[in-house]
Amino acid sequence: MRKLLIFSFIVLTHTYSFANVKLPGIFTNHMVLQRNAPIHVWGWALANEKVSVNFHNQSKTTKADKNGNWTVALDNESAGGPYSLSVSGKNSLTISDVLVGEVWVCSGQSNMEFKLSSAMNADAELLKANYPQIRELNIKHNTSYIPEKDVLPTEWKVCTSQNAVNFTAVGYFFALKLQKELNVPIGLINSSWGGTMVETWTSFDALLSHPDFKEMLTTDSRRTGDPNHDFQIQVRYEIKKFQNNSINATDVSNWKNENYNDGDWSKLNIPQFWEQQGLPNFDGVMWLRKEVILTADQITKDAIVQLGKIDDSDISYFNGVQIGESVNKPVDVRRYVVPAKLLKVGKNVISIKVIDTGGWGGITGDKSSVSILTNGDNVISLAGDWKAKVDTAQIQFRIEPNSYPSLLYNGMIHPLTPFTIKGVIWYQGEANEDRAYQYNSTFPLLINDWRKQWKEGDFPFYFVQLTSYNAHQENGLTGSRWAEVRESQTKTLSVANTGMAVIIDIGNPNDIHPTNKQDVGYRLAINALNKSYNKNIICSGPFYESMSISGNKISITFATFGSKLKTLDKYGYLKGFQIAGKNKEFKWAKAYLQDNKVIVSCDDISDPVAVRYAWVDDASEADLFNNEGLPVCPFRTDDWPGLTFGKKYSIIK
Repeated sequence: MRKLLIFSFIVLTHTYSFANVKLPGIFTNHMVLQRNAPIHVWGWALANEKVSVNFHNQSKTTKADKNGNWTVALDNESAGGPYSLSVSGKNSLTISDVLVGEVWVCSGQSNMEFKLSSAMNADAELLKANYPQIRELNIKHNTSYIPEKDVLPTEWKVCTSQNAVNFTAVGYFFALKLQKELNVPIGLINSSWGGTMVETWTSFDALLSHPDFKEMLTTDSRRTGDPNHDFQIQVRYEIKKFQNNSINATDVSNWKNENYNDGDWSKLNIPQFWEQQGLPNFDGVMWLRKEVILTADQITKDAIVQLGKIDDSDISYFNGVQIGESVNKPVDVRRYVVPAKLLKVGKNVISIKVIDTGGWGGITGDKSSVSILTNGDNVISLAGDWKAKVDTAQIQFRIEPNSYPSLLYNGMIHPLTPFTIKGVIWYQGEANEDRAYQYNSTFPLLINDWRKQWKEGDFPFYFVQLTSYNAHQENGLTGSRWAEVRESQTKTLSVANTGMAVIIDIGNPNDIHPTNKQDVGYRLAINALNKSYNKNIICSGPFYESMSISGNKISITFATFGSKLKTLDKYGYLKGFQIAGKNKEFKWAKAYLQDNKVIVSCDDISDPVAVRYAWVDDASEADLFNNEGLPVCPFRTDDWPGLTFGKKYSIIK
């Protein structure tokens, strides 16, 4: 049954044969070992070879088994160092500058992978980032169809201004708070990959226990055939569904011209990756067109066109004339000058040839970065619908992290599981927003799976709830996928020894990668300090507890984590509340604080039955906090089916 899962072209035979004693790749100079717990050291040698391990005041001896595997468990050590770790058999290895402290795995997708060099106030943060007691091990990206024994070559880095440039920003600020409070070394193992789903981080055996996956994974006989063929079918299907026909680029030379008839083209919302708009596997060339109406007063001077961040390259035209080109600059905002002689009264057309070589593609960034500036001060927004059509597609099979379940668990987590850790911090969920309801079960499954694999009991697992995003959401009253992910994350708090950082107030509605990672790391750290290190610190904002109905008003009670509820609005207004009657149609509500409760009503609803708070993609206007400045967790009082109810994972559509 398990054999069905291995593609015929990638069946691998892993034979570990070593002439010398060898340690896993995570054992390098400057490493941090977990204090106050058995320290596992393992590796490979010749069959039956005697292996000695020496660390601090300890010496342990073992013998490799018939396959050359060996392991020892050193006794508990208190925080300290630097020490040396030596391993000897027929040869000897020495690891130097080893500290003992607290070791945390940092995992998830791009907001965990997000580097300190890109964080808010990065220059100032890096100047002071000299903390030799903080170290990071960055696990290199690796997909695998079978559980690997080792990671790709890497090394621990001491936190200096130079090294910290590439540290996970969230992990860094988490470690900074812990190190200052605990005064012990902090080790971060950063194993993250942008744009990845929870299923790729979960072991295959765990997914087989899930009813939504068991049948699919055990009957996926197509995967014993030609995966390149399967992938081509998938991409062509997505393109045909997106633009109601297959690729037809016979007249592409005319697509830049202002008079070209693009009436049958599809639409993309800009700025937003096209992977989030029906083309999850598309790489290649896409053309975008936008009509702009200008008046006589707006064409007297050169204009400036801003086109956001384009992943990866672009050639941009105005009324058929090239105005700019950028190659392989996915993080740079395009800013091109349009000579006044190209501007016309009435219809003008901006055309962009977007070239995406892999991964995410399209135009992203703030809405404000997609605009045209005329006469020096007149700003016309270009955000919103653009006409779009595929030119050419890069249809070739690639093993991407989401190509199949368990690929990143096998390549980037399984090799770590023998290593003793304190716990995990996790930032992921964006890639599962279309199946938020299923995330109710798949996210807890991952947590319990990792605990089983590490064999350390219910170690701490602290995670970040999705922040505010998608400011272009048309109607927040009809539901929200991001709110449903947040709800699934909140429900996951029922899993033992977990905690959640609520961050709806510190995101960027126009950027899926907000730069304020300082507060994210801090809020994860106060969870750990309270729950793992018994510090008397408020670690969470309030959570919904109960409601009561009186006439046309609903009174909301909270389980208050903190001294008191408050709003940041100087007039005392509470924003972000919705209310519905028996017809299940929500309307924006009036809300105010009274005796540490929230009273909600709407003049148009006389028989209210349900309340929702911050139940939108972009919840940045929600303004209910505790006195300690931590936001109230988004909630709803109803259990009506949401936008993602019944949607499940599939390998190929």
